[in-house]
Amino acid sequence: MLLVVIGADADGTKHLVALDDAMSESELSWTELFEDLKKRGLHMPQLLIADGANGLWAAAGKALPNTRQQRCWLHKVRNVLDKLPEKQKPRVHTELRCIVNAPSETEARDRIEALAKTLQRDYPKAAACIRDDVDRMVTFYRFPSSSWKSLRTTNPIESIFASVRLRTEAAKRLRTGSSATYLVFKLVQRLSGSWRRINGYQSITLENAEAA
Repeated sequence: MLLVVIGADADGTKHLVALDDAMSESELSWTELFEDLKKRGLHMPQLLIADGANGLWAAAGKALPNTRQQRCWLHKVRNVLDKLPEKQKPRVHTELRCIVNAPSETEARDRIEALAKTLQRDYPKAAACIRDDVDRMVTFYRFPSSSWKSLRTTNPIESIFASVRLRTEAAKRLRTGSSATYLVFKLVQRLSGSWRRINGYQSITLENAEAA
């Protein structure tokens, strides 16, 4: 399993910060990775965006205590839809998109609860999933609106590794984890030349993020 960290600097440029071969996504694995990054000179990030892995959040809370946390909306949408029958998915998907694009944190919270209530009786697992970890789902609203699209999902990593998967058939023939990790590293390094800057980076400063 690979633990991957991609970061963006002050001018919005994305960088591969870490790519580590680990046994699992445990709290210990992520803690070791974060502590190594700090030793290498990583300053406290303003925001950490990730999926719902509990080990990562627990590690981040200890190793990066001043970093805000945002759960990925792409993963949230998938998780909710997985708990619904096929005939319900199109409608709920549309409503989830309305939540993601809500103009304010208050409106997003209201829409989350409204959707959960409509599903509670017939699809309680989907309703519980929608309500789960709401505070982490709306952190991106603390930043300028021009940056929201880039700050509410892990799409940069998702899109990068979609490209990597298309090129890693050779990895199946590799005998060691280190060889496979090196191959992925070289592929990501090559792809990094085409990465776009994050949206609204001009508006994100330490001062306005802290004040939000």
